[in-house]
Amino acid sequence: MARRLAFAGVEDSERLRGSGSRARAAAVRFEAVDPTSPAAVWAVGRYFAEIGRRFGFDPSAEPDDGAASLAAPGGCFVLAIGDGAAVACGGVRTIEDGVGEIKRMWVDDAWRGAGLGSRLLLHLEQTAHALGHRTVRLDTHESLTEAIALYEKAGYRPIGRYNDNPHATHFFERVPRPRP
Repeated sequence: MARRLAFAGVEDSERLRGSGSRARAAAVRFEAVDPTSPAAVWAVGRYFAEIGRRFGFDPSAEPDDGAASLAAPGGCFVLAIGDGAAVACGGVRTIEDGVGEIKRMWVDDAWRGAGLGSRLLLHLEQTAHALGHRTVRLDTHESLTEAIALYEKAGYRPIGRYNDNPHATHFFERVPRPRP
């Protein structure tokens, strides 16, 4: 399934552009996958391409250990599957005892504005809670204004720099919401 998902999204993204409804986003399901799977690599590639366009991010200069830190047992990588394709992704990793970090959170342009980002963020928080994290942190770049607004709306509070990510300009933290 991962191989099929890795490539399905390219054509589907163009076909779906502009038709992002809440009903369609509500039908998206979340699936934990190996962060080195073809589908995960494809989705992270889309994420890197977008942040490269938006603020010049170069993935070859990435300071962290990438996919390895998002693998079990200390992490989890999630794909959001809509209409048979990967349409969003994100991961959780452990940065210290009881503290998790959300990384690589991305939603395809064609699926934005319908609440999928909020659903994905909640799912990642619940995943962090299930991994034993009492606190969740994340960072972002100032040009990603919609991400900053999403995090603030979800109750994240600004904190000081907690990592050495040279691209991050905003740092946030919150107590994760457990699964109901």
